[in-house]
Amino acid sequence: MSATPVVRVNSLSKSYGTFPAVQDVSFDVQPGEVFALLGPNGAGKTTLIRMLMDITRPDSGTVEVLGRPVDGALKARIGYLPEERGLYKRSPVGELLEYYARLKGHDAAGARKLTTAVLERLELAPWAKKKVTDLSKGMQQKVQFMTALIGSPELLVLDEPFTGLDPVNVRMFEEVIAERRAAGATVLLSTHQMNKVEELCDRALMIHRGRRVLYGQIRQLMREHSDDSVVVRTNLDVSRAPGVSGVEKDNGSVRVHFTTESGPNELLAWLAANRAEVEEFRHMITPLEDIFVRVVAESGGAARSTVEGSTEVRR
Repeated sequence: MSATPVVRVNSLSKSYGTFPAVQDVSFDVQPGEVFALLGPNGAGKTTLIRMLMDITRPDSGTVEVLGRPVDGALKARIGYLPEERGLYKRSPVGELLEYYARLKGHDAAGARKLTTAVLERLELAPWAKKKVTDLSKGMQQKVQFMTALIGSPELLVLDEPFTGLDPVNVRMFEEVIAERRAAGATVLLSTHQMNKVEELCDRALMIHRGRRVLYGQIRQLMREHSDDSVVVRTNLDVSRAPGVSGVEKDNGSVRVHFTTESGPNELLAWLAANRAEVEEFRHMITPLEDIFVRVVAESGGAARSTVEGSTEVRR
């Protein structure tokens, strides 16, 4: 990647007393991508985000955001949704959003215009004069999200944005994230919802016990940690194909497993060479949630399953 990263982290470490919260973590976030920050509870994600935002200072290592170290002026170009929500609950929603817009350097007229736009987009305009404390938990979450969106920031840092939302508002948040990305923003997303990572994100960093354990493109990570099996429906006996180590029958189809020297491409070539009639050919990919649980277990910890479902790549 030749573009200057929006976020560049180099050998970042932070300890609290004798506890190493983050240990020698390096990664970058490229312009225009949605980047996932993953890890089980207590892995160091929030500490890492706070160092990105210059809330917590690292013991060692460097952070650059939008090409330079984070300072007060730079924060106006960043939208931040913290994991620990914090709103002035006795303030009317509209006034609160205008206040955040003014903090980002907008004048009174500009702040009102921005507030009106974001209230309409998140469907909270009728509640503009209501105090935050009078809103439901889900609606307060939307207000918190809006404070991150004010001013169309170049970088959105979202720590568990979907927590406490119903499916309708989860979909709305997804749409807004996609809109901001289409407008040129970059998104760093921390979440435990692996299905959302598969749907929304380009690349991911996973940390466990403060250390980097996975890093790369989502689809590539899923392929690398899958067994590379395929489900095939054809008129030929695929167990006879070279490189096939075993087959499992499944409702008219067969799931094919390969030797280490072979894989789906070799099976496709064999089917084509033998003029097979192929009705189905599905490359089975291990869901990201399963990879998450496995990697945590292999790294010496335990992680609970958080999302149900599976993922396939069709050919």
